[in-house]
Amino acid sequence: MSQQTEFIAPAKPVIGEEEIEAAVRVLRSGMVVQGPEVAAFEAEFGELIGGGRHCVAVNSGTSALLLALHALEIGPGDEVIVPSFTFAATANAVSLVGATPVFADVEPDTFNLDPDSVAAAIGPDTAAIMPVHLYGHPAAMTRINELAERHSLAVLEDAAQAHGATLGGVQVGALGDMACFSFYPTKNMHSLEGGMVVTPDEQAARRIRLLRNQGMEKRYANEIAGYNVRLTDVAAAIGRVQLRKLAGWNESRQANAAKLNAGLSGGTFGLRTPHVADGATHVYHQYTVRVPGGNRDALQAHLTENKVGSAVYYPTPVHRLAPFASTPDDGLDVTMRLAEEVLSLPVHPSLTDADLDRVIGAVQSFEPEN
Repeated sequence: MSQQTEFIAPAKPVIGEEEIEAAVRVLRSGMVVQGPEVAAFEAEFGELIGGGRHCVAVNSGTSALLLALHALEIGPGDEVIVPSFTFAATANAVSLVGATPVFADVEPDTFNLDPDSVAAAIGPDTAAIMPVHLYGHPAAMTRINELAERHSLAVLEDAAQAHGATLGGVQVGALGDMACFSFYPTKNMHSLEGGMVVTPDEQAARRIRLLRNQGMEKRYANEIAGYNVRLTDVAAAIGRVQLRKLAGWNESRQANAAKLNAGLSGGTFGLRTPHVADGATHVYHQYTVRVPGGNRDALQAHLTENKVGSAVYYPTPVHRLAPFASTPDDGLDVTMRLAEEVLSLPVHPSLTDADLDRVIGAVQSFEPEN
């Protein structure tokens, strides 16, 4: 098959020889769970975030959210404000600790929580706000933090898609009271599977360490009831390799996005390229465009015919999924509209200039019916 006819994947996890060698090295060491690799990964990730934050590694981003909520003592009777336009894990974690997710609308340009909608959703039982830095763009944390301070609420950042993003020069993960990252294979960096909780509070970090390991730091000295959500040393070793490459990969994503912007801006059918807010650094976990006029699905089919991959994140707002389906659409107008318009195009670091030209050409050749 020639390069011209190869399918361009919408996402492509990177697993190179360094990652394989790191995994093999740990397997040969015999110390494969909660050993030196996990501790080193936590320390090195903390250096990325800065501000003296403590990092606790766990087995997934969802586990990170769950333990962070426990550490913030959020549970039955509490409400947590979350976006509906995101992946379900955010609201799932709230439900799993016995609290109630309250859905707020998002901004039409950044796709992140709209502070005005958050303000309207705050009630007497509100305990926390969980902004998601969607697609790699930071949420409007200045206004969200102001609301949280005014109402004595915790702020838990869901940074699963935003490794290395910044706002006002501050790393995502150091913008709230606590933050959670995911290291799923399609993220900007990965550890095959894994997650990280980030907090400035040493006591909160210790509680999270207890919660991840059956409630104990010393073997058989259980202090609280806990989970088994430890990260393996194999995963941590892979994560350490990936972390060293993160900055370069993010630069590649940004360069790829710049080329896509140049080729797609001012499109003939009103396609809108990603917005970057003042003071924000976008790391383009996804390059997500808006396709108006009911043409999104037709454009996606056209791209597939031209062997260009794409994906819809997310076709069904979380509040319309089965676990939360009793939630009305009221006040979620932007969320509902985005679910019908967004389409994510390839932007990952493995793309060549020729790949990007093909993506641009395929979009430009689309002839909408509406």
